[in-house]
Order: sequence, then C-alpha cells, then structure tokens
Amino acid sequence: SHDADPFDEDEVALLRQLCSDLAFGVQVLRSRKEKQRMAAERKRLEIHLAQTQRMEALGALSGGIAHDFNNILFPIMGYAEMLIDDLPADDAPRQYAEEILAGVKRARDLVQQILAFSRQVDREMKPVSVQLILKELLKLCQASLPSTIAIRQAIDPRCPPVMADPTGIHQIGMNLITNAFHAMEPEGGRLDVALARVDLAPEDGFGGRLQPGPHVLLTVSDTGCGIDGAIAHRIFEPYFTTKNKDKGSGLGLSVVHGIVKTLKGEILVDSALGRGATFKVYLPALPDAPAEPIAPEPEVVGGTERILVVDDEPFVATIMRQMLERLGYSVSAMTGALEALSVFRASPDDFHLVITDMTMPDLTGIGLANQLRRIRPDIPIIICTGFSERVGPDVIEEMNLQGLAMKPVVKAQLARIIRDALEKGVQGIKTD
Repeated sequence: SHDADPFDEDEVALLRQLCSDLAFGVQVLRSRKEKQRMAAERKRLEIHLAQTQRMEALGALSGGIAHDFNNILFPIMGYAEMLIDDLPADDAPRQYAEEILAGVKRARDLVQQILAFSRQVDREMKPVSVQLILKELLKLCQASLPSTIAIRQAIDPRCPPVMADPTGIHQIGMNLITNAFHAMEPEGGRLDVALARVDLAPEDGFGGRLQPGPHVLLTVSDTGCGIDGAIAHRIFEPYFTTKNKDKGSGLGLSVVHGIVKTLKGEILVDSALGRGATFKVYLPALPDAPAEPIAPEPEVVGGTERILVVDDEPFVATIMRQMLERLGYSVSAMTGALEALSVFRASPDDFHLVITDMTMPDLTGIGLANQLRRIRPDIPIIICTGFSERVGPDVIEEMNLQGLAMKPVVKAQLARIIRDALEKGVQGIKTD
C-alpha cells in the first residue's frame, strides 16, 4: 500500500536472491524433466530400432524360408490329395489324410503370414463379404475344435462388403479364433463370433483413428484365462507371446494388427485375468459396392497333352509328374534346367507345355524360359515357385508367360492353371 514502508537495501537484495534461486530451481527442474524426456525418447527409439532390425532380418530370411518350406510342403500336400482320392469316404485313413491336408494348408498360410508381415507379398484389394468368409471359417473350426468348446455365432448376412484381400480377412478371423481356442483349451468354454454393421458418428472415431460412416464390426470373445493388464499393451508386438512354443509363434496378433491397419481399420481388446477376452475389429464398409463372391472350388479338368516339368528338387518333380499323370497328361520330369533344355532342343514339337521352377542352379526359370522361346517361340510356359518376389504379374506379362503357380498348389488349382495356359496359348512373341 501507499502507507507501507519501502524495502530497504537488504530486503531488496534478499528478494533478488530468492528470485534468482527460484529461477535456478525452475531451470534445474526443467533440465531434469528434459533429461527424463530425452531418456524415454531414446529408450523408445532403441526399442523401435531393435524391432526394425528384427523385421529386416525376417524380411531377408523369409524369401528363402518360403521357397524351401513350400518345396517341402508340396509333396506332402500332393500325396495327401492322392490318398484322399484313393480311399473310400468312410475310411479312417482317409480322414487322417484329410487332417494332413488341412495341416499343410495351415502351414502354407503361416508362410504367407510371414511374407505379408515382412511386406514381401502384395495383396489384391477388392470388395469382400466378410460374412461369407467367416461362415466358411467357422465350418472348418467346428470340425476341429474339441467338444468342450461351444461356438455361438451371430453373423448378420446383410453386412456391406469391405475393400480387402480375402486372404487377409481369413487370417484375421483364423488368428483371433485360434487365440480364443488356446485361451480356453485347458478347461473349455464358449467362443462367440459376431459380425454386424455399425455407423460411426464423428465423435465415435476413437480419437480420429477411424473415419465417420458405415463400418463392419467383427467381435470375437472367449471365456478363457484372459490377459494380464501388465502385458496387455504388448500383445500386438511381433514375437510377443505367452503361449508355449508349440502353440504360437508370436506373429498371430501382430499380423492381425498389421492387416487391420492396412485396411484403415481399428482393433480393440477388452480383457482381464480370469474373465476371458473380447477383440473388436472395425473395418470401413462399402455400402454401395457389390461384394466379390467367394469362388467355388475349381473343377478338376485334365487333358492328354505332353508336359515338360522342370524342378531341381527330385521329390517336387516326382509329385508333380504323378499329379499330372493322374489328370491324364503325358509327363517328362527333369531335375536339371540344362538337361531339360537339351531334351526340349532334341524334340521341341513333342511338348505342348512347360512347367518350370524359378530358383534352380545353372539356369533360373526365367532364363530357361528365354532359352526355350529361342527354340520354339510359341511354347506355353508356367512358372511354379515357392516364393514370388522375383516373378510377379509384371514379369509374367513382360515375359509372355502363361501362368504362375505358387507352391504348394492343390491339384484342382494346378489343373485349372494348365488348362488356362493351353487354351490361351502364347499371345505374340517376346524373346531376348
């Protein structure tokens, strides 16, 4: 106030010292807080770098793994199909062969998951009916899940389609259902699978992560052991798993998360120890787009033409020959590209089609195709490979090849690829 005595010099000096000490204290606190922030950021970057390095290593290895592993799966799949064809429908060994075939298909899908996770395969996006894929998936699951697990489904058949790759939708459903099964495996329980359309308002967009509008909501719930809150934030990390080594690779939920994010969707989880888990997947819907129907199993159509098969793995060449001979074809199977080239050069007009592996010593499949076309430009050629990084649709078109078969390929699919190749033939001549 005006009547107050003015500060003397000592008081002013004391106030200045207090202000200086306070400013210094604030500076120290800010510096300590900044150091803590920088340490946390450094830790986050170290974790991100470690994950990136692991993904780079996975990407480098996955191509070779896919090629070798699919070569191993191919004859297992082929012989299982032959056993199924040869055994009566009610015969127990036939049921064993069907289980083997189902296991091989799951192994093949796991390879595709690894490749998709390491971004080494591209998926074709198209309007897809999620409800149709789910119904087919649940039919398979009902046959394989134990009787101690009850399945309850509520799938709205009027759900609009989503823009997706059908294999990706299948992987989402399969991984979530498999996780639920493993959570309930010891004691049994109930698995609930629901699909419905939801219309999100602007305030329902989960902090801007989803756009307003129609979505398809997939809900997978179980009554299993639940997820510990201390690790809930890590369940979508690559390789993170609480399962035994024989139950999971640690890629399932991370693959699901990656697919959902690619489709501009969102995945949420609600769980606690002892009360099960509920996963909700939101995918943007296409209300005005016609859904792509699920293609029926292709009809097995054979022929009488002569085919040259080339694969450096003897067991792959053998199973390919046996499969094609069962379809009525006359087959010459070679395990060396140079040997096959010599046989073809001796009698080029004796063959109607060539099926060649991509990765072989001495000469790759593309190199062999070039040499064969120099001898006979109109010979139809199919590449059969366990990994398609170096031979995609652009290479097939540029080389004027007549088909691409991914190992392991089922007999019906291979039969269709062969008939398509023979019917369309070589469109023009493109040789080096």
